[in-house]
Amino acid sequence: MGASTKWNRAVPFRLRRREFLQRSALAGAACAAPLFVRATALGSGREAPSERITVGFIGVGWKGLQGCFGSLVHSFLANPGYQALAACDVNRKNRDDAKGVIDQAQGNQDCATYNDFRELLQRGDIDAVAIATPDHWHAIQTIEACRHGKDVYCEKPLSLTIREARAMVQAAREYGRIVQTGSQSRSYTNIQYACEALRNGEIGEIREVHVSCGGPSIPCDLPAEPVPEHIDWDLWLGPAPWRPFHSLLADKGFRAYRDYSGGGMTDWGCHHFDLAQWALGMDDSGPVEVLPPNGKDIRWLTYRYANGTIMTHESPLSQQGVAFVGSAGDAWGHAMSSRWRKGGDTAWKLPPGPVDPIQGAKAHSDSFLESVKTRRRPPADVEIGCRTVTVCHLGNIAYWLQRPLRWDPQREVIVGDDEASRWLDRAKREPWNL
Repeated sequence: MGASTKWNRAVPFRLRRREFLQRSALAGAACAAPLFVRATALGSGREAPSERITVGFIGVGWKGLQGCFGSLVHSFLANPGYQALAACDVNRKNRDDAKGVIDQAQGNQDCATYNDFRELLQRGDIDAVAIATPDHWHAIQTIEACRHGKDVYCEKPLSLTIREARAMVQAAREYGRIVQTGSQSRSYTNIQYACEALRNGEIGEIREVHVSCGGPSIPCDLPAEPVPEHIDWDLWLGPAPWRPFHSLLADKGFRAYRDYSGGGMTDWGCHHFDLAQWALGMDDSGPVEVLPPNGKDIRWLTYRYANGTIMTHESPLSQQGVAFVGSAGDAWGHAMSSRWRKGGDTAWKLPPGPVDPIQGAKAHSDSFLESVKTRRRPPADVEIGCRTVTVCHLGNIAYWLQRPLRWDPQREVIVGDDEASRWLDRAKREPWNL
């Protein structure tokens, strides 16, 4: 199916048996007898098929299957509460590899494969999707999944633009969907403890934060290469401007280029700026000013918050992580690891967290499963992902234009700069839109 395929967005919402039972359980909470007994309670070690969350994977290449701090397919399959039904990728080799892994893990041949994510979303027997496509696809695929009654685990960075991120939040709320972004440290118990302690005054009032994450994305000037027969290049591009195929883009090199991603600013930025936002208590807000380096008094990209706190990008104090400077001390931490210090080089003894990145990835997919079942918002809720990626995108815009920006975090607008405001969203190639 090509990019121009027509399909029906107005798919009626169907109340699945699992959701019916959840709602019935809430309505009849006063009754003493349970509605059903979990298979795990009978000692089988795996939930009954009717209780498992059925999932489809959209994007099963680099992050989806191969793994970068844990692959989505492997972390989901490690939880017996999930049942994988489908794998989708515009690269036939990727989706065939994913099918092999899924079928072997589940002991059957039931995993269906798709080139076009829209076919997967039409399936009424899939409860949730895990999206690990390039960033320029995240918003369209998440919003369409919500419209089709699917809960969504969407890899970070949440979106390609600020307006896309807000549209994803609105879709999640409008359709009553659970949407979690892939900032795994939000499910690390040790990092939860550290950020909550910092927010509650562990080092006094936080006055400075110094963040390391890499730089902004750049225009793409890669030369043309022949398109391999196993890759649907037009569908890979989707809403992005058309350009010739290059193997670096089709693998994991797309992150460097502006049409598809925000570079290191949105890649590791969605981990480390996220720690900063979390510790500052800014999960529903953000900075009010962004100042690019000017070779004079502003040495590093600098964010200012309304309360006077400043946050810099790639100053020496960041030390490849996030440094917090408070009125009563200092701390340093790193997302995706257990390396945390407080008071210079003193190790901060935190509660135990995941012992390796793979366990951390599983912890995050486990928290998504719990939210799907309870209908409570997940640790890395889409609103949190929206606010964090907004910080990243604002930094990129300031770098690209090389001038200060004033940001209104309540209205989510750039104040008094029409040219900068145009970067809040991007035009999309037909027929793709939000």
